[in-house]
Amino acid sequence: MCGLFSSVILRNRKVIIDMENTERERTEIPLLSVVVPVYNEENVIVEFHERLEKVLDRIDGLAEIIYVNDGSHDQTLGILRELNKNEERVAVLNLSRNFGKEIALSAGLDYSHGEAVIIIDADLQDPPELIPQLVTRWRQGFDVVYATRTARSGETFFKKMTAKYFYRILRIVSRVEIPPDTGDFRLLSRRAVMSLGKLREQHRFMKGLFSWIGYPQTSVSYHRDPRFAGETKWGSSQELVHGETVE
Repeated sequence: MCGLFSSVILRNRKVIIDMENTERERTEIPLLSVVVPVYNEENVIVEFHERLEKVLDRIDGLAEIIYVNDGSHDQTLGILRELNKNEERVAVLNLSRNFGKEIALSAGLDYSHGEAVIIIDADLQDPPELIPQLVTRWRQGFDVVYATRTARSGETFFKKMTAKYFYRILRIVSRVEIPPDTGDFRLLSRRAVMSLGKLREQHRFMKGLFSWIGYPQTSVSYHRDPRFAGETKWGSSQELVHGETVE
């Protein structure tokens, strides 16, 4: 399936994407797209996918899963290609190098086709089993349904404190209210995704953009689990400056 190329233009930055499983004919628009940015997640991706599949099987409507490989240098891409080969609803976007989580998210959103789009990490700190609750609130008329943490298991004191004060300081200096204790895990309606697609900033802070676009928004609370395996992969100092790892 590789050999089909496209690109996403983010102002002066060009992200090259090898889009796998895009050639299959679409007979209907999926109800739900699930965008999953991944970077060196070989130890967790199979378990994550199995849990996600069980959840999607219980949701009434067609679904697609879009894995965005952000330049992994372990076996992540090989595992994703196997999933792509064996499962009709799996697509893989393979970035030409590691661009960072915000760019990977943007690429996945640009490619999504669903009436609603779920954003979720693969590390299983954010449980796929919460997705039906997000879908329920969307069907009640909300365009953005974000998952708010009531507890953060398995995280260090430093991680918890930096996250706590990051969002509180941000709320003071920002003219747009950004919900605290809330990461990227959320549902976006199609019109919310379309609005985000018009914002082509090169240095992106997605959590801020999610709030900036407006539309009816609500939250669903959950307990955040420890990582299933390995360590966080979004930990560079540059990403921390842009808020990419503060969740």
